[in-house]
Amino acid sequence: MTSFLLVFQLLGSLSLDTLRRFEVTNWRTPPRLPQFSSVKVSGAAFGEIVVNEVNFVRKCISTDSSQDDLWGKLICTNFKVSFIPQDRSQLSHFLLGEHDIPLTCLDQVVTVNDTKGKRKVLGSNQKLKFNPTELILYCKDLRIIRFCFGEAGPESAKKVCLAIAHYSHPADLHLLFGFEYQGRRYHEYKAKRVNGSTPRGGLQTPIFDRPSDWDREIKRTGASEWRVCSVNEGYAISPSLPEYIVVPASLADQDLKQYSSFFPDNRIPLWCWNHPSGSALIRMASITDPLHQRKIDQRVFTAITKSHPHRSEVIRLDLDKCLPNIQDIQSAFFKIRQICVMDPFEESEERWLSSIENSRWLEYVRAFLKHSAEVVYHLDGKNTSVVLAEEEDRDLNCIVSSLVQLMLDPHYRSLIGFQSLVQKEWVMAGHRFLDRCNHLKKSDKEESPLFTLFLDCVWQMMNQYPAAFEFTEAYLTVLTDSMWIPLFSTFLFNSPKQRNQHLADFAKNKAIPQGEEQSVYFPPVWDWSQQFSFKDQTLFNNPMYVGKGAACVQNGEVKTFRRTKKTYSSTLRGAPASMRNGLKSGEETLPRRGSLVSELKPDFSPVKDVVESPSERFFRDWFSRPIDQQGLLIPLLTPSHMALWKLFFLRWVPEACIPKGGSITAYHKLCQLVDEIEILQIQLRQYKGPSPGSTPLPSPSESRSDQRRMYFKASFPDDPSTPPDFLTSSFPFTPVGNLCRRNVHGTPISKFLNGAKIWLSTETLANDTV
Repeated sequence: MTSFLLVFQLLGSLSLDTLRRFEVTNWRTPPRLPQFSSVKVSGAAFGEIVVNEVNFVRKCISTDSSQDDLWGKLICTNFKVSFIPQDRSQLSHFLLGEHDIPLTCLDQVVTVNDTKGKRKVLGSNQKLKFNPTELILYCKDLRIIRFCFGEAGPESAKKVCLAIAHYSHPADLHLLFGFEYQGRRYHEYKAKRVNGSTPRGGLQTPIFDRPSDWDREIKRTGASEWRVCSVNEGYAISPSLPEYIVVPASLADQDLKQYSSFFPDNRIPLWCWNHPSGSALIRMASITDPLHQRKIDQRVFTAITKSHPHRSEVIRLDLDKCLPNIQDIQSAFFKIRQICVMDPFEESEERWLSSIENSRWLEYVRAFLKHSAEVVYHLDGKNTSVVLAEEEDRDLNCIVSSLVQLMLDPHYRSLIGFQSLVQKEWVMAGHRFLDRCNHLKKSDKEESPLFTLFLDCVWQMMNQYPAAFEFTEAYLTVLTDSMWIPLFSTFLFNSPKQRNQHLADFAKNKAIPQGEEQSVYFPPVWDWSQQFSFKDQTLFNNPMYVGKGAACVQNGEVKTFRRTKKTYSSTLRGAPASMRNGLKSGEETLPRRGSLVSELKPDFSPVKDVVESPSERFFRDWFSRPIDQQGLLIPLLTPSHMALWKLFFLRWVPEACIPKGGSITAYHKLCQLVDEIEILQIQLRQYKGPSPGSTPLPSPSESRSDQRRMYFKASFPDDPSTPPDFLTSSFPFTPVGNLCRRNVHGTPISKFLNGAKIWLSTETLANDTV
């Protein structure tokens, strides 16, 4: 009997009664094929239509044999590729089912005729001269799915393959399904809106498309010498910057207009964040002309210096000179994807790990974390303002500025805070999501997984400081998957202006009244209720989180995370000169793996043969103190501390599955423990009675289960026992159907909770019988 396996981390949920046990049947001879005339696309979204379909398709589960393959109908709609198995329940969230793939998630559509030995990668409006016997879909979420047409009509198989290739290569942005879906959805829910309007779609996450959002951020960080500027209103200066930006109070609007012509795309410097000591983090595009650069730098840096309470110096860091470019990152991602997903696992653990190392992906993750930590040293240790310079200020700056704020400010380690950070430093700052995600598949040269690299860096910090983050790696993985669902405005556009123009045209075409907020009729991805139920969203919550979220403004005073610390800038002569672009003088701009030795060491030797630099003393002093989860966080950066983000890279790989165990077991137990403590606290308050000013106790009529934030809940003594839920490794999908992998099915939670196993080494896993 086939073993039930579980990929080591679970991200989603489904009820046991929605899933039937898979039956193992030998399909060496084709079974009696059912009639599919009554089958419909389950969970069809608003405006979704069937473009083409083919019956009697076999979804291949294993390359070893066909005994576990699924028979069903393959459908291409204007939104997704959907496979509907014979007599099987569909597992789904609100938008996608277990066997669904959004068209924008497709990387390559490959047709094969094994009898003639032909293979063709299909693009838009291409002809197919042979009848395909197989269809292989390579997906951007690292799935590889294979369908066989042995029993299907050859012409029908050819038509559905051509339809999938065509609709996965839209010629225009407005042809993406989101524009049809959100238009239908808006009018469907129009009658449900209160008083004709919905306040920002019910969102808590600031979008930073209005002055009030920036004003709150200025007050929250205590940036008293900075102001919200409307000089770019209507995108009068730069099409890639938001309409409202924060600038030094001493800079007049007229000066900004004058300086803007010297910057690429007129991108004047953009304020990111203020340290409680007064030092500021700023990002800007690089000026190519050296004479103009010195002139503008002097004026802009003088204004930044005036905004500092101690008139401290300003340091400029050129990221283009010390970090990998977008092509290097894309190449590393392609290599690690090849190793983790396409190539078979090596027999030797060392060989597989060395292949991961040779991809340079972890090296680049470490390089960005290391450079961000050095920026933290300047802001927190030297109390100097930092200007991050990049050629266009739309790629590497997004990663570094976000990581620096994540390390320094606990607000951004809360769920709402993290979403506001992405909105501020990526979406509104003009990161080219349309080009970097290659949604229209127009230029592979422009494609690069920069946002995925950033989320990997965030995961590295979460892995080292799990109690400091309110959200889970389940949330991070869902966020990566959401990049390939074209129903939200967050990851669809290259700039705020492009977003504004397209959504204005969209509103006009869909007869949406003027003045309606864009977040109402085309919401960002932060409106998670469009994808997941409230219960599913509780999987985003970290039960071990010790923080209380954002710093608050009370009586005009900012309550933040101030720490008593020393200033390290004046204890060594020539300190600024010893740092060039954030690297020690004489160090390679981007060394190879073996020579990339971290400055940030938690185990500094007590014997000092060499004079210790201020930065070394700063990091040594930080690592020698107890960690404040709601204060400054510096990641450990020795190569041994860089781990592979297994949930993202290996979630579809059966060899990485752990029978009856994995980190979800620990998550389940932690949730139950935290929930039980909360129940006891409620009962204790009920026993003692409410104290003055305390939160009102819930009424007995209220459902106690609905008030709790954990997905796995402890039971009250009087609650009836309920069977555990069924979870899958890649919520809301199962890992069934990855090419060139051994057979695997999802595991009921009732099975793996008994005898759970922790993560073992690759060698140990290889010895496990599957």
